[in-house]
Amino acid sequence: QVQLVESGGGLVQPGGSLRLSCAASQSAFSLYVMCWYRQAPGKQRELVATITTGGTINVADSVKGRFTISRDNTKNTVFLQMNSLQPEDTAVYICYVKRMLELDGYWGQGTQVTVSS
Repeated sequence: QVQLVESGGGLVQPGGSLRLSCAASQSAFSLYVMCWYRQAPGKQRELVATITTGGTINVADSVKGRFTISRDNTKNTVFLQMNSLQPEDTAVYICYVKRMLELDGYWGQGTQVTVSS
């Protein structure tokens, strides 16, 4: 079973930056689509960014120009670089990976990001 461990969250002031990491236990990491979701209190889980097996990146409009996603297949790790953070970005950020030809993917436990003065 694939296990995902997120790290890099914390408290940051508005305008600051954080880089989240998600390390996966599985091999053949390059065969997985990788995503970052976030969920704020009282709100539905939101897709933030994805990176495909071919390296295509999609970022939600709400964070476009501020966030970017990348991957290091040799280290089985996906990153979310978050710049110009705003209080509205406060949420638990959750890693999700899925092999292209499988129905089910795998969720991490999430890492808290709090943007506040």
